Amino acid sequence: MDSPLPLADVRVLECTGNIPGAYCGKMLVDAGAQVVKLEPPQGDPLRSWSASGDLVLGPGEHAPLFQFLAAGKRSVVSDGAESPAAHDLVRGADIVIVDGTGGWDLARVRSLLPPDDETVVISITPFGTEGPYVDQGVQANEFILQALCGSTGSRGWPGEEPLQAGGRTGEWVAGAYAAFAAAAGIRRLRRTGRGDVFDVSIYEAMIVTMGGLGAVAAGVLGEDAPPPGRSLEMPSIVPTADGLVGFCTITAQQFADFLVLIDRADLLDDADLASFAGRSRRRDEFLEMVHGWAATRTTAEIVELAAALRIPVAPIGTPETLTEIDQFRERGVFVKNALGHLQPRVPYRTGAFEAVPPGTVPELGRDTGEVRWPARERPERQHPARPDAPADQRPLHGVRVADFTAFWAGPTATQLLAAFGADVVKIEGLRRPDGMRFSGGRPPSVDQWWEWGSVFLASNNDKRGLSLELSDPRARDAALKIIEGSDMVVENFSPRVMANFGLEWPDVSAANPRACMVRMPAFGLDGPWRDRVGFAQTMEQASGMAWMTGHPDGPPIIPRGVCDPVAGLHAAFAAVIALENRDVTGRGVHVEGTMVEAALNVAAEALLEHAVRGVTLRRDGNRGPGASPQGVYRTAGADEWAAVAVTDDAQWPALAAAIGRPDLADDRDLATRSGRRARAAQVDEAIGTWAAGVDIETAVAALRAAGVPSARVTPPSDLLTDEQLRARGFWENVRHPVAGEFLSTGLPFGSRTVTSGWVRDGAPLYGQHNHEVLAEVGLGQDEIEELEENGVIGSRPAGL
Repeated sequence: MDSPLPLADVRVLECTGNIPGAYCGKMLVDAGAQVVKLEPPQGDPLRSWSASGDLVLGPGEHAPLFQFLAAGKRSVVSDGAESPAAHDLVRGADIVIVDGTGGWDLARVRSLLPPDDETVVISITPFGTEGPYVDQGVQANEFILQALCGSTGSRGWPGEEPLQAGGRTGEWVAGAYAAFAAAAGIRRLRRTGRGDVFDVSIYEAMIVTMGGLGAVAAGVLGEDAPPPGRSLEMPSIVPTADGLVGFCTITAQQFADFLVLIDRADLLDDADLASFAGRSRRRDEFLEMVHGWAATRTTAEIVELAAALRIPVAPIGTPETLTEIDQFRERGVFVKNALGHLQPRVPYRTGAFEAVPPGTVPELGRDTGEVRWPARERPERQHPARPDAPADQRPLHGVRVADFTAFWAGPTATQLLAAFGADVVKIEGLRRPDGMRFSGGRPPSVDQWWEWGSVFLASNNDKRGLSLELSDPRARDAALKIIEGSDMVVENFSPRVMANFGLEWPDVSAANPRACMVRMPAFGLDGPWRDRVGFAQTMEQASGMAWMTGHPDGPPIIPRGVCDPVAGLHAAFAAVIALENRDVTGRGVHVEGTMVEAALNVAAEALLEHAVRGVTLRRDGNRGPGASPQGVYRTAGADEWAAVAVTDDAQWPALAAAIGRPDLADDRDLATRSGRRARAAQVDEAIGTWAAGVDIETAVAALRAAGVPSARVTPPSDLLTDEQLRARGFWENVRHPVAGEFLSTGLPFGSRTVTSGWVRDGAPLYGQHNHEVLAEVGLGQDEIEELEENGVIGSRPAGL
């Protein structure tokens, strides 16, 4: 390859026992880092974890998920946090990742390092290391955090039981956030000689990506915000003659085309059915119509018809079918690991360097006594370390980004870059502005209604705004001038769009050989699905995420939206390591960061269980493999539910006592998780009977006092007053010229060096910085005014 992997000289010590830390380490391995797992004598708990049941492993065998997360790492056994050998590894590492496992937490690591040490420390815990929930000892697994973060309460039919998203998605998201912070921290370290500490909260990561945007809408719109409640998409996942197919109709045009697809063009003028509220009221009528049509056609036939109409569509990926989906097969999306099992490849590709293929899975303690990390010797960099740099200099200070992204996935990536110090110029078309400006905001009767989109406002902070009608050659010339002065170009259109604009990689590289470009197509720059339309819902359907969500006797349900930020996180990580490569070689890097492949990595567990153990995981309502009982129980009051998860056998007698059923604790058959699972209906009935007689506050307080993980199924709007989030400064106060003052999501971690908050400025008004940006790239005032007069730039979207 042209150059070594960007993190090849980086030493990482991973002292973790859960998915977030392990996935953070895996992403760093993929970029070339040397990762050592520091394990207790009994080994990382993930070594023996299987979502399909208890494992009995023979010599050379490894748990399915562990294979994926630990490949390419080394294993050192330590007898505890007081081990001198372990201390030496901590002091010799560039990055240390901890999650509290084995006594390794943030306080312990910091006690071993001098102040302002050249180390990037990543702590990943359910709530971060401080705040009321930490002080109160609140316990939580993924299920409890989903209930708290607003995700569970938004999913399901109104009046029915709220429903979790399957697959522990939030933990993977937290790991991806941690990996981005680690990579950015290394970039800062290389330039300033200073490390950093990132205190990652899984809860906060899940709010940003799974439940919190409803809270932003409540803050922006006040009493005009949509009322809290549950909903499911229609149309979404539908049975066919030979399987399942998934649709997504975000726009009015897509829904109209869907009616044509199902041979119901006679309903095109039915305004009630065209609205989501109307379809909800007429749910039975609508679903009967759709299911009747689909039942007579195969999945392949329906996909072909819908794709021709440019309706987002996908077959539903299952553990058995994922590797045979034509797009994935033809693009080589799944690769064999060292043990011969298929797994998703690294979700970004570039010709500048090749991500590390899956390495060997380390035996426990294989490298004990063999790892020696001498004093750091950092290679020469084009931008050498500057100890005189400001202490609060952000990792991407001095980086300029031309941002051609829209909706949620791309803006998530560029907002991360902006929060970490990059100067991001958001470029929107006049005829096609970012569609999120028109979603979740004010009606067109309101002045400047396009400035009220709550998702837009939460995803475009700290950027400058430029409107530019790229179908005009003069706009292309201006865009190329911006690219000439940029370090990075990011876009997430379908591949044909940038080709039509004449702004593909050869054009970018010709304009600026040092510029990097990250492209975020839905399905890839090649393959049979190349030009298909795809939103997050489509990725969740195709990747297997939806397969894991829903009731056992019902259809799969999309987790809703999480694939957008998942794609953004992986693209932002790839952008940072691309810049690191560029700074060594002097040449720009082209990166393809495919949205669906990021989703496949986060959803990998079900595929791995099938590949390694031959077991097909599937949706199981609110139950899960890591706890029993686990569920939501209706309490006294209007639609108030308590989420409960018994994560170890010692909590069971406490739960039985708390609900006034000590007899259950005396039942030996219920003493184990497997025993309780076998009689889950009886256990659920006992908890449900107790919960129905108490209010939600009493229920949660009683269970937490007994040491049982529990939480209210929280409406998103209530997150704005959550005491833990307030105490940690998670909500960022934004002042916007049109939307006024409101609270927006920040980033799900604190930083030792960034103490003033992540959001410095709110999202830009449409075309707010037209004159400023164009003047910076050399256009005179007369030229800018001429572009304005000719509709090449503007302060109002065209046609409104």
